[in-house]
Amino acid sequence: MDGLNILIVEDDENLAASVAQFLSPIGNTTVVNDGFEGQMMGQDNIYDIAILDLMLPEVSGYDILKHWRVDDEIDMPVLILTAKDTMADKVHGFELGADDYLTKPFHREELILRVKALLKRTGRLGNNNTLSVGEFNVDLGRHYVEYQHQELKLNGKEYDLLVYFMQNPSTIITKDQIFDRLWGFDSETSLSVVEVYMSNLRKKIKQVSGENPIKTLRNVGYMLEGSNQ
Repeated sequence: MDGLNILIVEDDENLAASVAQFLSPIGNTTVVNDGFEGQMMGQDNIYDIAILDLMLPEVSGYDILKHWRVDDEIDMPVLILTAKDTMADKVHGFELGADDYLTKPFHREELILRVKALLKRTGRLGNNNTLSVGEFNVDLGRHYVEYQHQELKLNGKEYDLLVYFMQNPSTIITKDQIFDRLWGFDSETSLSVVEVYMSNLRKKIKQVSGENPIKTLRNVGYMLEGSNQ
């Protein structure tokens, strides 16, 4: 399921590696082992879901979640995965904005099912592997794209770029966010590659429709107008 990015914030390195392995068929996994780095990674808002431990070095999971929801206004789904299993812990987690809460030890199958359910519920993973925003329809399994009921043939990163916009409709996405999402923090590619692929994507959409649904907000970023269907 290309294009989905999963952030795992867990200080137990062995457990984190196992969770990353479990979830790798769903999307690309990034593992962080301390709270401060996890908070910083999450606030970049390039992930589709976060798996968050509560007892972390540097910054607690509760504080991370509060920071994401209140300070950064990030709405990506967050599944708390923790050994803290009292009702008070769970209530506090949900009050801070958690979308789900799973206690350790856990079954691998349950974690996978819960992650998939959150992705579907928030429109990041459509039912039957489809995604629809405005007049765009994408079959994620076949990498097939339609716009205004006409096939839109996109290559590699062009496809990934459109899916990223469709997963975040009516949301301003910066050039840095696109670069980090599609090419990665450690890429040696220049940031200007984003403009190249944006131009290619827009040209192909315009060839089909004559319209440009992806708007540029000068010195801010880009936005796909529309909403999930």
